[in-house]
Amino acid sequence: MLNVGEKELSLQIARDAIALRLGLKHDVLPNPDSNTFNESHGLFISLYLNKNLRGCIGYIKPFKPLYDSIIELAQLAAFKDNRFSPVTVDIFDKLIIEISVLTPLYEIKDKDEIIIGRDGLFITNPKGLGLLLPQVATSHSWTRNTFLKETCKKAGLKEEDLYDERTKVFRFEADIFRST
Repeated sequence: MLNVGEKELSLQIARDAIALRLGLKHDVLPNPDSNTFNESHGLFISLYLNKNLRGCIGYIKPFKPLYDSIIELAQLAAFKDNRFSPVTVDIFDKLIIEISVLTPLYEIKDKDEIIIGRDGLFITNPKGLGLLLPQVATSHSWTRNTFLKETCKKAGLKEEDLYDERTKVFRFEADIFRST
């Protein structure tokens, strides 16, 4: 999806966006002269501190140009993920930024279509919806069944809701890269 240079620029834009909100910078890198940054993609930005999740927010479906999404989601992950207190200046330099650029969603009919390490899952049902990125299943060494159950749990659904005709399960892939 993105080449090495575009990935590096994406990470710098995300870091600049957070630094801007902290008052450490006065502007963000301008939109690069690349069509990639004007395309719309599903996108998630995850922040880590000492290998622990520190914020994660994203769009499941394409919503805005990539450049605008990176800025907005980096700031939301840093300051508006209600599971965490806002990022502060004293931890800013220690943050690892991970960006996941998503492919379109593909509805699956059989759990055997899910490939751990390649696919993320999105489950929707009138009772709730939930998403887990591909790297979540790999980092926990989950099986397909566990991945489905955990995505249900994230959606606030019970395992039996997987068999509800109103439940739809989608897979997607992601181009995942992170700062060092």
